[in-house]
Amino acid sequence: MTHAMPLYRNHVLLLSQSFFIKDNRAELLLHAHKYDFDILFFDEVSAFVEAVARDQGDNLYVIDLDALHNMQADMPDGRRTLMLGELLQRLPSDHSYVYLQSARQGSRFLLQQRLVDSNCLAYAEKPIANDVFVDKLFKLFVQKKRGDLVRMVVLGEVAGLDDAALLVRGIEVIRHADAQTLHLRVKELQPDLVLVSDGEYARTEAIVRVLQKNIEADPVREIMLLQCRPDAALTRRALADGFDTVLASCEPGLLEAQLVNRANKIRINKDLIGKDRATGLLNKVGLQKKAQDLIRRAAQEGCPLAFGIIDIDKFKTINDTWGHHFGDIVIKRLSLSLAAQLAECDLLSRFGGEEFVVVFWDCTLEQGRRRLDAMRQAFCAIPFEVGPGDLRHFSFSGGVAAYPDYRSENELFLRADAMLYVAKQGGRNQICVQEAALQRAGAH
Repeated sequence: MTHAMPLYRNHVLLLSQSFFIKDNRAELLLHAHKYDFDILFFDEVSAFVEAVARDQGDNLYVIDLDALHNMQADMPDGRRTLMLGELLQRLPSDHSYVYLQSARQGSRFLLQQRLVDSNCLAYAEKPIANDVFVDKLFKLFVQKKRGDLVRMVVLGEVAGLDDAALLVRGIEVIRHADAQTLHLRVKELQPDLVLVSDGEYARTEAIVRVLQKNIEADPVREIMLLQCRPDAALTRRALADGFDTVLASCEPGLLEAQLVNRANKIRINKDLIGKDRATGLLNKVGLQKKAQDLIRRAAQEGCPLAFGIIDIDKFKTINDTWGHHFGDIVIKRLSLSLAAQLAECDLLSRFGGEEFVVVFWDCTLEQGRRRLDAMRQAFCAIPFEVGPGDLRHFSFSGGVAAYPDYRSENELFLRADAMLYVAKQGGRNQICVQEAALQRAGAH
């Protein structure tokens, strides 16, 4: 298959001569490709070190320690066994590494201590199944990524909290003064963290119950009590009422460090919950949250939105004819093609299977139709090699709806989905919008 851009956005550089349960590169690669990364294999230390040194640091570097005992180490005295200390000295010090080790090695605490003190991102014990290993690597990719801003609403006076310093660390702070309208503010902003001072909680103890019992409450959101003075009875009541945790008031730097650690965990959990692992795009859960945020912003700024749904034409035939692995490649190429044409504020989601959703910011219905049609033409131009010298082209159909004609994420989805059905019924490989809506837009 010919393609103009890399098929996988992330890579693992793996130094190893045998793989954990069985020597099966093909199976390891198959699992990795489903998680949107590729694996580059190395069996010589020098080649591995050179590749790591050239890399920009966005990938993962994995070392199987068993390989040290049977690997050409390029030692001047001709030894084939490389000592751990010699390997650690050779590795570029501006990168972090994942170490694989046997159960016997894992039982030696001093060895673990040496690894974690030597640019260790993580270590794992063998044997480990290929699919489990790949899943763990995917989670490490998520951890390495900074991710979106974490939004925190603060109720009550929190002395010395440095909003600007937290923003640099990826936390946006919004102050709120009224306990009895906090639930409305949380509903509007959908923050990831809510910090309540003990004074506000003492005055209005129902605060956290009102927040937690809302059926639309985000399960990832943390609601925290900031306790200025030790009070065991207050702590017990707070936890019973539904606070996720109680933080002790301390010097501002330490409080900020605790908040940053919690924000990092929330960011990782949001990425794991809200992203499609095969493409790295938003999934249904991630799209819902982002689309609702974008609609709120559009309402505040008076901007239009175009909401498009697309579906690969005759995708079942593609899978049945050339196999599911080839179908996965078609989905991957479509996701890359769509992502390359997005503006900064646009959204793109793999909604499920071969169906994608795109939301265009500050875009009318007709502009949305044109942009989605340009994406359709770009995808149709991609050649797929299904056999030696046998090139095929595929297509998708799409439907578009617009805000403020339809005001909620659900209304936009249903209207765009109805237009997608019209496009399918009308012969596929086209983008449809509601003609009456276009006529109204033209009249204005």
